[in-house]
This record gives sequence, C-alpha cells and structure tokens, in this order.
Amino acid sequence: MTPHPTALTSCHAASVIRSASSRQPTVYLLDNFHPDVIAFCEANFNPITQKNNPEELAKWRENAQYILVRGSRVTAEDIAAAPHLKAIGKQGVGIDKIDAAACKARNIQILNTPGINAQAVAELVLALALGVARQLGPVLAKQAHGILVPKEQCIGFELRGRTIGIIGMGNIGSAVSKIFGAGFDCPVIAYDPFVPAGAWPNIPHERASTLDEVWAKADIITVHMPLTPETRDMISYDQMKAMKPSTILINAARGGIINEHDLERALSEKLILGAGLDCHEEEPPSKDKYGAMWDLGVMSTPHLGGTTADSQRAAGLKAAENLLQFIQKDTTV
Repeated sequence: MTPHPTALTSCHAASVIRSASSRQPTVYLLDNFHPDVIAFCEANFNPITQKNNPEELAKWRENAQYILVRGSRVTAEDIAAAPHLKAIGKQGVGIDKIDAAACKARNIQILNTPGINAQAVAELVLALALGVARQLGPVLAKQAHGILVPKEQCIGFELRGRTIGIIGMGNIGSAVSKIFGAGFDCPVIAYDPFVPAGAWPNIPHERASTLDEVWAKADIITVHMPLTPETRDMISYDQMKAMKPSTILINAARGGIINEHDLERALSEKLILGAGLDCHEEEPPSKDKYGAMWDLGVMSTPHLGGTTADSQRAAGLKAAENLLQFIQKDTTV
C-alpha cells in the first residue's frame, strides 16, 4: 500500500528536524534557568538538562565540550575529569565557584555576564540601608513574635544627605552611586584602586586614595569588590573601630570580605550603628550562625541581590548568547 503523500511529507519534515538538531552543538545545563533561556538553548543548541536527559547530564564531565552554569561549582577535580571541555557559560559576574586556575591551565574559557544584574543589586543595597536606618529588622522580628511595637519606640533616621562610601566602582558600585546621589542627595566618596584617574566623569563624587578616608568620612559604606586573598577580611575590627558610630555597613558582594566575628563584636560594642548583609560566609544564612547578629539589628538576605526575574532572564540569556558566539567561532576554526 502506497503511503499517503501527506504522511511522506510529515516523515520527511521530522527527519529534517532531527538532522538539523543533530548538527546543533550539545550544551550541558548544570542548573535550572529562566524559561526564556531554556527556549533560547532549545533553538540554538542540543541542550542536555536534568528534565530532558538526567542520565546524560550526569556524564557531563566525560562528554561535554560546553556547559552552562548558574550556581553550580566547577572544581579542579571536575576540570581534570572533563577532557573535552572548551568553554563554560556562566550566568552572573562571580566566578568564585569555578576553579579559574584549572580552566586557565587548560585554556577553557569562562564566559560570565558582568553588569547585567547591577541595577538589581544596587536597589537591594538601598533596601538594606533603608531597613537598617529605619530599624525594620528588629521591628519586623518583634511583630512576627506577637510583640506590639508602638511607633514611639522606633527612632530611625533619613538617608538624605548622608555620605555614602563605595568600595569598588564597577557596574554595581556605579549604579549604587547614581541611586543614592540622584535620589537622596548623598555625597559619594568612591574607592577603587583598579580604575584609572578620571573615571566616572558623569557621576558627582569624591575619589578616595585610601580606605582610611572612606572609614572616616562615610555614613554608609557598601562593598562591591570580588572575594580574593587580598580582600578577605578587608573590613575587620580595626577598620570598624575607625568608622563613625552612626555608620551603616553593607555587604552585597561576597561573604568573607567583612569579618563576621568582628562585625558582631563591633555591633555589640556600638562601634557602628548597624549592618545589612546580602552575602555571608554561610549561605543561606541560618539562625544558628547569625541569630546573635540578627538580635543586634543586622538585616540579612540570602544572596538575592541579582535574583530578580528581570536580571535572571537577562543574565541567563547573555550567558547562553556568549556561549553560542564562542561555539560559532570555535567550529569555524
């Protein structure tokens, strides 16, 4: 019996689709991503995910040339076990969970997405600063435990006109300076030893040549530098002792830059007013480890600075686009 022409056409179309799919580069997605990122990957790659092929995903070290990650660790041991790996698409700017030295030794490219989440993180810095200034942490905690809080017991202060010290004036630091400068008339004192003179011409600011200037002048101090051996414990007891008693300290960069034991001590001794932490040495932060800080008024969030729907979509798409561009160059060589 001769097959119906429509059936032949359908079979042929399916064959063409399968053939085209087989020619697409295979990319292993080690994490969950925004639906639009998944759609992009399905259109441009042969994506291997936990949902569509968990057995093959588990073999990524053995088989992968290209991987896409969001929060997964890629250790030196992973790199050693991945002989075919050429590139890692990384959603977000931070690559501290990827062994960069092992990648460099193998010429494996790390394609991250700096700047995509700058506005989201900057807005959280504002939220944390406002929360500390208005004592929202202690007030909300008391109310959650059924304690009535008369407004007469709440003594906060306004951010308007307070000097903000920004340590690290990259994409996020610059976004922070614009929010506080334009929105609250806050004088900006900026410290960044890695940026040449004359930077940020469109941002009104005073440039600090040393961190000591920041400690002495700023009412709000916010950190936006990577965690490195040089920046670990960069802000410890001695630095907090040099700050104003009214200082609010914000960390929306990486846990470990502010020495947490020293922060608790400084708060208990009232060396500074308060702190807002989106980044902790233990993440997500637990009551067992941070309960004493919370009792001292510290506002903690679980490293959610960049996790808005807008920024997750944009950063994920950028990471996938970066990987596609790399693959297109790689396959034409």
